[in-house]
Amino acid sequence: MSIKSAYMVPHPPLIIPEIGDGRQRGIADTITAYEEVGQEIGNLKPETIILISPHQTLYQDYFHISPGTKAFGDFSPFLAGDVKMELPYDEDFTKALSTLCKEEDFPAGTKGELEPKLDHGTMVPLYFVNKYWQNYKLVRIGLAGLSLEEHYHFGELINQVIRELKREVVIIASGDLSHHLKDSGPYEFTPEGPLYDKEIMAIMGSGDFSKLLTFTDNFLRKAGECGHRSFTILAGILSHTRVAAKTLSYEGPFGVGYGVVKYTPLTSINPYVQLAKETIKTYLASGNALPLPKGLPDDFYQSQAGVFVSLKKEGQLRGCIGTILPTKDSLGEEIIQNAIEASAFDPRFLPVAPIELDKLEISVDILGPLEAITSLNQLDVKRYGVIVTKGGKRGLLLPNLEGVNSVKEQVEIAKQKAGIEEDENLKLERFEVIRHT
Repeated sequence: MSIKSAYMVPHPPLIIPEIGDGRQRGIADTITAYEEVGQEIGNLKPETIILISPHQTLYQDYFHISPGTKAFGDFSPFLAGDVKMELPYDEDFTKALSTLCKEEDFPAGTKGELEPKLDHGTMVPLYFVNKYWQNYKLVRIGLAGLSLEEHYHFGELINQVIRELKREVVIIASGDLSHHLKDSGPYEFTPEGPLYDKEIMAIMGSGDFSKLLTFTDNFLRKAGECGHRSFTILAGILSHTRVAAKTLSYEGPFGVGYGVVKYTPLTSINPYVQLAKETIKTYLASGNALPLPKGLPDDFYQSQAGVFVSLKKEGQLRGCIGTILPTKDSLGEEIIQNAIEASAFDPRFLPVAPIELDKLEISVDILGPLEAITSLNQLDVKRYGVIVTKGGKRGLLLPNLEGVNSVKEQVEIAKQKAGIEEDENLKLERFEVIRHT
């Protein structure tokens, strides 16, 4: 699997010379950035381009994935019908993604296409790509009226298919920013407009994607944004990939914000896993905890969360210790504490020996908020971890564990860990995790 690169881009039709008729010169920086994006993709020569557009088929409760063998589109709605393109779809990828979503009971698939023609949110980015590379297949992804968390999770599922099919892919998240930057723009000015653009460019320019989920629907509506959910799916796709983010341009001369940011995957180890590994190495050598290093992403110092550190050796569990809720002042300190516990104090195993360190597979799970539930139907063994509580006994099992294939099995294992034998008065809670491997 290889994500070659990823991009956040706008889609103003006037950027196309046949449509802009000179007006495109007002967003010259955006054009320059787009040319750079096109050239980069031409050099990378991806097999597949996954493009997320807010202007393809949209449903309130369902993500649409464009079906078929190919699609045609032109800019006739913008009086430039001679500018057209016909693109092949990656049918294998679409089928695999639809199948995975069905297995996960996730609301996404190829049903109910309202308009098969390519939309301008798709064609504007590909206009620049096609100048430099055309030997690719397209996967076209739409948005939904669902939560930001659902959009993020959809991105995680897309990432899973990328890994399973071992595709060489480029990701393009198409979306304009606020439409409320000026009274002279397409909509009246609102204070939320420029505030949104400032915040989103800081977030996307730093790659601190977790903050995308903190925006409220009310704020996004007042800001009049177009691409936030596209960007959130992109964040989900990149959730297990360490990237270097670089802002190429930002402009808003016509009352609409246009931002271009590129993401280059880094080949170095995931920073969460790196911290856990360095912690174990230090503890094995000295018996002391590793001081929290400088130069890590901001959330290592500024956020708190429950954390589980899991160790495997040759595919077999070698240690796993975690905290349901934060016990330290920062996420980084929580990882350090639990990496030591997992390697030296898991009562099921002997302490890890120095000779084993390079043979360990390390994963770090960052726990989301706990949510009380009343039924097993509210669980999903792949997506949600579960906590079972009865009296003073409490057991936890993480989601998406090898060999755990049903909710019933997941709950039974959690009960066994807690020493709970009966179901009467059993309290259930679920949680999501971001897993770093």
